[in-house]
Amino acid sequence: MDLFEYQGKQFFAEYGMPISPGEIAFTVDEAVAAAERLGTPVMVKAQVHTGGRGKAGGVKFAASVDDVREHATNILGLDIKGHIVGRVWIEKASDIAEEYYASFTLDRSAKKHLGMLSAEGGVEIEQVAEDNPDAIAKIWVDPVDGLTEAACRQWVAAANLPDAAVEGTVAILQKLYTAYVEGDADLVEINPLILTPGGVVHVLDAKVTLDSNSVYRHPDYEQFDETQTRDEREEAAHEKGLQYVGLEGSVGVIANGAGLAMSTVDIVNQVGGRPANFLDIGGGSNAEVMAGALEVINNDPDVKAIFINIFGGITKGEEVANGIIEALQRVDIGAPIVIRLDGTNAEEGREILQPHLNDKLIMEPTMVSAAERVVALAK
Repeated sequence: MDLFEYQGKQFFAEYGMPISPGEIAFTVDEAVAAAERLGTPVMVKAQVHTGGRGKAGGVKFAASVDDVREHATNILGLDIKGHIVGRVWIEKASDIAEEYYASFTLDRSAKKHLGMLSAEGGVEIEQVAEDNPDAIAKIWVDPVDGLTEAACRQWVAAANLPDAAVEGTVAILQKLYTAYVEGDADLVEINPLILTPGGVVHVLDAKVTLDSNSVYRHPDYEQFDETQTRDEREEAAHEKGLQYVGLEGSVGVIANGAGLAMSTVDIVNQVGGRPANFLDIGGGSNAEVMAGALEVINNDPDVKAIFINIFGGITKGEEVANGIIEALQRVDIGAPIVIRLDGTNAEEGREILQPHLNDKLIMEPTMVSAAERVVALAK
């Protein structure tokens, strides 16, 4: 779950990190009222689940209440990379001496948490990595050991931050790591982390992605789920409990397991097709789950052919086959379907499917041949 900036800041504040006073506003009048309570000058900041707000005119300095009214009028309803601004964060303006970057995420290849810190904040970290990779100090944290103060100090020293920023940065980084771990986050990022002229280190922006699978540990995270940005297809899939991401192609993809689903998307691209979605049905390939998946994909008018790619593990091949047949009886599918079934009891599953095969329901023996067939049908 991606949080809006103001939600990320509230999340950080729960772990003791210093943030600027601010209020959320959904209308121009609410923005003006917030500025009057906070006192000017303030920043008027668009709240959207994407970057590049400043370049798009979504972040403005307001020296007066009249400025707030003007900026809020221009920003609310603004289209930023396809995201329409429906709320703005009115925040007390901060004096800035220097800007830094800090984040934690998971390095899957190293099986450790990765921290990144740079004295070059305020710009996209990808740009820093491209222009001056040595400007990014990295630390790999073993989840068992955690981030010790000594390791954190070495990390800050490697980033070449000025002496005035060291103590404040060390304190915030340790709290940021705690928020990342205890909050079940996939990403926590502060850009910029600022040093004020008075020598105070302060959080000025927040980017947070939470693991949606951790909601059972954090009942309050349901409030964040309600503010997620989803298109109609993604909303329908979410209501059915499916892991779905909408794309822009013509080949509908259904697979069991995130890794296989990503591989399926990749191979569709490799053989010259364009996937319409990523859809992971997990371990449940029963009729209910399969029918839900087919219904979501079938409602996408751009889908011209559907690729069902199943590798049976705990879920057995005959269960998958019976689930597909029953699902097809529930959902009237317009596009042809290509099935690749492998893994546990795959042969039994193929035998069950065999009598039902026709020019709209096709089975292929391999992932590659299935991808080639479904792409040809989509074209």
